[in-house]
Amino acid sequence: MRFRTLKELESICQAESLTIAELMIAEQARETDESEADIIAKMSSYYQVMKEAVSKGLEPGGAQSRSGLTGGDGLRMNEHVLAGEPLVGEWAGKALAYALSVSEVNASMGRIVATPTAGSCGILPGVLVSSQERFGWSDEKVVLGLFAAGAIGYVIANNSFISGAEGGCQAEVGSAIGMAAGAMVELRGGSPAQAVHAVGIALKNTLGLICDPVAGLVEIPCIIRNGLGAVNALAAADMALAGVRSIIPSDEVIGVMHEVGTKMPVEHRETALGGLAATPTGRKLTEQLKAKK
Repeated sequence: MRFRTLKELESICQAESLTIAELMIAEQARETDESEADIIAKMSSYYQVMKEAVSKGLEPGGAQSRSGLTGGDGLRMNEHVLAGEPLVGEWAGKALAYALSVSEVNASMGRIVATPTAGSCGILPGVLVSSQERFGWSDEKVVLGLFAAGAIGYVIANNSFISGAEGGCQAEVGSAIGMAAGAMVELRGGSPAQAVHAVGIALKNTLGLICDPVAGLVEIPCIIRNGLGAVNALAAADMALAGVRSIIPSDEVIGVMHEVGTKMPVEHRETALGGLAATPTGRKLTEQLKAKK
């Protein structure tokens, strides 16, 4: 890729009058020797998987985890949205419900797309599928958002972490929130500079977020963090579109994510030895699952 930082990404887009998605598609075609049409077709197939996961998670009994710890919250949230005016508003409520649903499909061993990981798989689909319904976008338009998100994820992965085992949940859910926020800015007509500010705004809100899965499963608290992450992504995108800037440059925020993740205790990096996993209830649930096995 010709860019390694968000500043470089923004600069190339500005100099060549490209969107982030257009640049990412061209760079991927250059690196893989595939045609742009084939690359777009492949991403389109991934988006279909995302939409299928949303639908599956909203079916009654469609996303119950094998552990029995989770399942049905996406459906509950969606019914709450449909029943009346949710406190977060209809469309943020739908994004939340859809993100929960995809994460529950993951926990039930269903088919999902890691964005950027399985532990954060609900955020991008939740944001994009609900926004497609809201604004009447075509699949082709939404797929461009996925390329924008991919470019942002590429920068984060190469300068910090996207793995909870390396950098905590800030690396998984945090990265996904930043990717979704930047993609939404671009889809709503914002500039590459605004998209980059959205990433910084989003990431600052999750710095230090630990990875503490109960019983080592990607269920508690992972699924709920995906739901709330979708809402945070929409908020970060709105702030950037309104002209709010990340005063600390987004690349520097990514650097802080790396610093914080490196210093994070091992108990808080996907080991299930600390945080919520180490609470009395977390330990009790772990022992109950061991007994079942």
